Amino acid sequence: MKSAFWRRLLLAVLALLIIALIFVWYLLDGSRARLDGERHVAGLTTKIRIERDALGTTTIEASTREGISYALGYVHAQERFFEMDLMRRMPAGELSALIGPAALKTDLGHRRHRLRAVVDAAYAQLPPAQKLQLDRYRDGVNAGLVDLRNKPWEYFLLGSRPQPWRSQDSLLVIAAMYLDLNGDGRNERELHIAQMRSVLPGAVVDFLLSPDPDWEAPLSGELSRTPVIPGADVFDLRRTTAGKTTASLIDALPFDAPRPGSNNFAVAGSLTDNRAAMLANDMHLGLGVPNIWFRARLRYPDTTAPHGQREFNGVTLPGTPASVAGSNGQIAWGFTNSYGDWLDWVRVLRDPSNPNRYKVPEGWANIEVHDEHIPVKGRPDTVLKVEGTRWGPILAKDVDGTSLALAWIGDLPRGYNVLQMKLEQAVDAKSALDLASQIGMPPQNLLVADSTGHIGWTITGNSIPLRAGFDPQLPGDWSKPGNGWQGWATPAEYPRIENPADGRLWTANNRTIGGDVLTLLGDGGHDLGARAQQLRDDLRAHAAFTPGNLLDIQLDDRAVLLTRWQQLLQQTLAGTTDSSLQQLRQLTQSWKGRADVDSVDYRLVRAFRMQVSRAVFAPFVARVKQRFGDFSSPVENSAEAAVWMLINAQPANLLDPKYQNWHALLLDAARQVAIDLGKQPGGLAARSWGEQNRSRIDHALSPALPGWLAHFIDMPDDALPGDNNMPRVASSDFGASERLDVSPGHEDKGILEMPGGQSDNPLSPYFRAGHEDWVQGKPTPLLPGATQHTLVLVPVNH
Repeated sequence: MKSAFWRRLLLAVLALLIIALIFVWYLLDGSRARLDGERHVAGLTTKIRIERDALGTTTIEASTREGISYALGYVHAQERFFEMDLMRRMPAGELSALIGPAALKTDLGHRRHRLRAVVDAAYAQLPPAQKLQLDRYRDGVNAGLVDLRNKPWEYFLLGSRPQPWRSQDSLLVIAAMYLDLNGDGRNERELHIAQMRSVLPGAVVDFLLSPDPDWEAPLSGELSRTPVIPGADVFDLRRTTAGKTTASLIDALPFDAPRPGSNNFAVAGSLTDNRAAMLANDMHLGLGVPNIWFRARLRYPDTTAPHGQREFNGVTLPGTPASVAGSNGQIAWGFTNSYGDWLDWVRVLRDPSNPNRYKVPEGWANIEVHDEHIPVKGRPDTVLKVEGTRWGPILAKDVDGTSLALAWIGDLPRGYNVLQMKLEQAVDAKSALDLASQIGMPPQNLLVADSTGHIGWTITGNSIPLRAGFDPQLPGDWSKPGNGWQGWATPAEYPRIENPADGRLWTANNRTIGGDVLTLLGDGGHDLGARAQQLRDDLRAHAAFTPGNLLDIQLDDRAVLLTRWQQLLQQTLAGTTDSSLQQLRQLTQSWKGRADVDSVDYRLVRAFRMQVSRAVFAPFVARVKQRFGDFSSPVENSAEAAVWMLINAQPANLLDPKYQNWHALLLDAARQVAIDLGKQPGGLAARSWGEQNRSRIDHALSPALPGWLAHFIDMPDDALPGDNNMPRVASSDFGASERLDVSPGHEDKGILEMPGGQSDNPLSPYFRAGHEDWVQGKPTPLLPGATQHTLVLVPVNH
């Protein structure tokens, strides 16, 4: 009897499990994109054809560009509306309404910018042609959302319903890129520089923040001057007091943390066999499921295009009707983050008799107060009081307690438009470069290559401020006449390089320019330059190029920067009698010099460099943290100049007093590496780079799900070659969001790799499509393959 009972119970449980799985399958299947047949949709006047190949690369053919925008919105919404929803909610500070209290901290930070009000104002002032593109995209998104059999599966998990798309929401997606590429709109770097300067002598701060001329690779301009080490008469750590440089303090220093960036490089037609120029671009961003970009081929009539038919091949940005990077048959283009200075702190001098007023050049102005209501799922609204000035919202305090307003181009309606779409119709490199200064987007390095062999570089973005009367690295007083932002750079003032003599251009978030132009663009935290230098040297090592050669450069994981650190580690450990240090020396003696997944020597040398850098900086950081507890070093990945000079010159006045001499610091750093990594299973010899550098490319809802279920909606866990200071940038959830290699007019030889797949639906054939090629660095064709599915959008009254 008991066995029969348990059998019945087991069968009942299995039946319930099967029913649950069928229900889950039904929900997922019902939210899959429609791939075949005819769909009658409102708002069309002519048919639009949508084809997909095995990778989900979507070919859209329409009679107008407005028709392309409609169909692109339809497809984007069907494949990944939830991610588009997150992209519009994040900058607007509206995530909590969908996700709940877990997103409230993010919403509070972003709502202070009132970016929905900004984009509403931006949309209102756009010319009719741009509004039309956004409106047609909006209509397509909403048609695609309605045409799903079920709402996107994520909304079932969240117990919510998707809200219709608005034209202004596409501008919010651009705002999301401003936040991602401009330090989340917080400008913490310059706050921390001000804190450093209030505690340490100016000469010390200048030295610690110095760029490293050994690793710079600008396109134009001289190398930076060799930094000057401050003498004991300027600053002596042995004569100052501060908190102890504890291990936890050292470990917390954020050296070499991944930052939004990219590589792009171009070669002139004189270096290719087809005489057309060639471009490579890999944009480095946070990686998720699905990927931020969407592979597409767009076809529509254009009298300026070859044979009267415009064809774009590359990536689009879901949430917008724009093509982002790729080739139109006449030009190819791509972007990297410029890391210019697009944010400034302004001291808000309140009226002592009326703190609701503040000083301006013509007298006094009233502080604007906004009560922002943030809906929170499952809770009452949170009300955020936002104080605003003519320069921007009040977000922080200066070192003396004075309120600080943030002037940021991302908070200005002028910084938003969709003129980037015009790159699709550019006929040559010159016309593309001419357009760059008009585009409303975060300022980027734009590289262009054209079908006649020309290449060029400039900065995109229509909002480069003209500064006067203050140090842009510190909070300034803009209440004085003539101080602050005094207008905007004219197109003639934008830097520009065309057809360099050696036929090669490259950028990698490094300083690209010098002199007065560098003063114009500013320094928003340029990359060290080692990656750019390696790109430059790789380009100079070739006399001729194919797209495959460019991909090889993108996949270069040689550890050029760490070679001298391997030599230093060997010198430091020479003659040691400590068994663990002897093993460390032995494991790093044979230097392969690559960040490949099997490399033990790379991981150990990298850890040594990190430990030394943190130990060198720790006493300076400790002194600033003693006064400002929330201080974090603004040096990030550009500390190499100061660290390398100090460990070679070994000045006693700048050595942490906890060490007897500089050799003791180096030895202690090596010992810490041996302890930290040696205590793990298998000891030091088992510590490969691939063990640490494993991909975690996950869906946004993955953290809220059990591990076995999250695995179903995430990408596989793979060991990844590459690292920060080399062309092949890779970390667990950060790296190349695409790898593009193309010669305009010869797209059939082009390459486009992309992680994360096209669709967010685990049942879609495109959920993981192309991801394995990206992991392995396998050349994936840019052009679509054979058509596997065809969908035709038909006017509802046709």
